[in-house]
Amino acid sequence: MPEFSKEEKAEFLWEGNQFSSVENVIAVASGKGGVGKSLVTSLLACSAAKAGHETAIMDADVTGPSIPKAFGMHGHLDGVEGIGIEPRVSDLGIKVVSMNLLLENEEQPVVWRGPVVAGVLEQFWKDVDWGQVDYMFVDMPPGTGDVPLTVYQSLPVKGIVLVTTPQDLVQMIVKKASTMAQMMNVPILGVIENMSYLTCPDCGKKISVFGESKADLIAKELGIPVLATLPMDPAVATLVDQGKVEYIQEAKADAAFSALEKAVLK
Repeated sequence: MPEFSKEEKAEFLWEGNQFSSVENVIAVASGKGGVGKSLVTSLLACSAAKAGHETAIMDADVTGPSIPKAFGMHGHLDGVEGIGIEPRVSDLGIKVVSMNLLLENEEQPVVWRGPVVAGVLEQFWKDVDWGQVDYMFVDMPPGTGDVPLTVYQSLPVKGIVLVTTPQDLVQMIVKKASTMAQMMNVPILGVIENMSYLTCPDCGKKISVFGESKADLIAKELGIPVLATLPMDPAVATLVDQGKVEYIQEAKADAAFSALEKAVLK
């Protein structure tokens, strides 16, 4: 894949909705599925909203959307003639657009090829009345294929947060995502290691379920900061399953957003 200069990227950028103003677009990516990108996206968005920012989530995982489930959102998005599609708004005021909010049945599979999926993302950007947004988090699908390529080329992405877990296999695939971001001339703002450890409910000891943390190692190798190491927490999983991700109290996610905000404002 060729490297893209800033000038070349400008030629591919989509125009936004005329009623929308999105200041900072942050992609949450990994290259590997099952590492918790959607959870990290949700937690960062909640932290941004709690900090007083107008916040949005674009669920770019068109064929495997999970953001609405985490926020307890169901049903269909509405549209306003002459303005566009109205995003669903969470209790904290987070604006959400996802393929699962457009399907007749949220369990219906989306069996589409890459160009069609790219067209949906373009609609999410152009046809949604996002309004004023300070931070938009884009929940990316796994891999380094059509969707990441489209997002990095066509959206004004300020930077990427890489999500990883302690396993060696995940580390290798995350590096592929990192290399892709560099080739697309998109800054990597930091790494978040999810499922880093489990705290024993009886003795408080940290248990490295998937091996010792490698967050510092991969951060050093890639020359990026560690934004957070998030634990495995059954209570978090329960709240997400109940559609109550906004009720999760995670100080590390708040600190990660604070560090992220400083990186964006540099």
